[in-house]
Amino acid sequence: MIARLLTAAATAALLTACTTAAAPPPPASGAVPEVAAGTLSEATMRHAIARLASDEFEGRAPGTAGEEKTVAFLIDQFRKAGLEPGNNGSWVQRVPLVEITGANFAPLAVTGPDGKTQTFAYGDDWVAATYRETPTVNLANSELVFVGFGIVAPEKGWNDYAGVDMKGKTAVILVNDPDYEAQGLTGEFNGRAMTYYGRWTYKFEEAARQGAAAAIIVHDTFPAAYGWNVVESSWSGPQVYAQRGDKGADQTMMNGWVQKGVAEKILAAGGQDLARLSAAAKAKGFKPVPLGVKAATRFDNTMRTFESQNVIAMQKGSVAPDEYVLYTAHWDHLGRCKADATGDDICNGAVDNATGTAALVALGEANVKAGPARRSQVFLAVTAEESGLLGSEYYAANPVFPLAQTVGGVNMDGLLAGGRSRDVTIVGGGKSELDRYLDWALSAEGRAGTPEPTPEKGFYYRSDHFSLAKRGVPMLYIDAGEDMETGGVAAGKAAAKAYEEARYHQPADEYDASWDMSGLMQQVQLFYRVGRSMAMASGWPNWVEGDEFRAIRDRNCAQSAAGC
Repeated sequence: MIARLLTAAATAALLTACTTAAAPPPPASGAVPEVAAGTLSEATMRHAIARLASDEFEGRAPGTAGEEKTVAFLIDQFRKAGLEPGNNGSWVQRVPLVEITGANFAPLAVTGPDGKTQTFAYGDDWVAATYRETPTVNLANSELVFVGFGIVAPEKGWNDYAGVDMKGKTAVILVNDPDYEAQGLTGEFNGRAMTYYGRWTYKFEEAARQGAAAAIIVHDTFPAAYGWNVVESSWSGPQVYAQRGDKGADQTMMNGWVQKGVAEKILAAGGQDLARLSAAAKAKGFKPVPLGVKAATRFDNTMRTFESQNVIAMQKGSVAPDEYVLYTAHWDHLGRCKADATGDDICNGAVDNATGTAALVALGEANVKAGPARRSQVFLAVTAEESGLLGSEYYAANPVFPLAQTVGGVNMDGLLAGGRSRDVTIVGGGKSELDRYLDWALSAEGRAGTPEPTPEKGFYYRSDHFSLAKRGVPMLYIDAGEDMETGGVAAGKAAAKAYEEARYHQPADEYDASWDMSGLMQQVQLFYRVGRSMAMASGWPNWVEGDEFRAIRDRNCAQSAAGC
């Protein structure tokens, strides 16, 4: 999914080190090597985008004939570029998926201590799904516990589940994290900038770790950054997940959302006030509040299992082949979708994400022309991003290359065609020491970063790099700039708005041979410089102190005999 038009400040000072001349001395640990610009082919980019976004590929939905054609094309292109198969002699990593479709939803029934029962309609009032492969979900007489923001962050001394046994109970959870209303970027949870603790994915994961039977998030449009219509459409219909060995038995029985007004009624049934408890939950030391009310519902599930594929190519390093730098992009799109006025029902996904996938091919080709770097470089085209980052999640949970030996990486998602820009958008800037590599690359190209206007929306946590980041691997996510060389900021914003309103996730997202590729190629050149500089370096970048992913990186490094 393409990120919204965001900007962020690049944060660290420029460091210079050795060049990529033949047989350079080993770079100093922590230094950022300067590298020459890559020989990137616009013809390669155009060819790959045009093929991937053609009607022949039917929108590249996982589990379809479109996937078969996509995977075959990518293998052919990686081979022609001179890369090697990346998975122990194979070009692919098989990704087992399960599709679970809920049906026959009973109302959500909430019974208060006075014995009175309120019922809430599925869709209008609440939505839910299960991560378990089970034919029926039956939540019965489950005690509701308000757990604030549902966060357990030992590094911050924060535990919203302190002192409560959640077995058999349902967690009622606020969206975002405690300081989302801050004006600046300082605070317990980075102020206005959302952390991973604010994402709904984390909240459901933590509820499962706590042993809860179910988890319900209270929807509120401002801290969620989207309306109830988005929640309802996203959580109704088939849900696709990566298959688990235990068929999801370690997950909650049910995960869902309720409208804010519904949550107010539920808490009132237990003599509590949502506004008052929400305010209390923003302070450290908050304790969970049993509500004295019980919830019940049930629904049926049908399941379909199928297999998709990640495509993996690599260029082995010349000095440290067991240290890896990643380039990631998702190859999938929506397949056939709602037809437009002309009857076209293929969502071709030219921008989202044939562009990023084509960049993998072009970057591989350019690195082969430049010769091996010190470290190995991996070109990872993942599946099922549009279904919830499933391909990258599967890779990160089952890594071909050990995560403790993975230096870091760059994710490429939705590269807009157009003219050159003076800046770039940095999604989640200031989180890791990879910013030093980006700072150097931007300086080398005479470009800049600008402040991120909506960090509270948490876009860093919504694309494939996140699957690796949450497991400790530093990852960069760099989007197009908005300050165009021709037309300035107004032109950049207009281009992004036009794409988002008229083409994003629509049949109109098609390749056009008249595209101006200059800005897109400028962006791919930046990816080349950042990635190859990492691959030529000897240091191991980490997350900054206090970042939510720092602790897991430190643990992985401490347990590894090789790598970081």
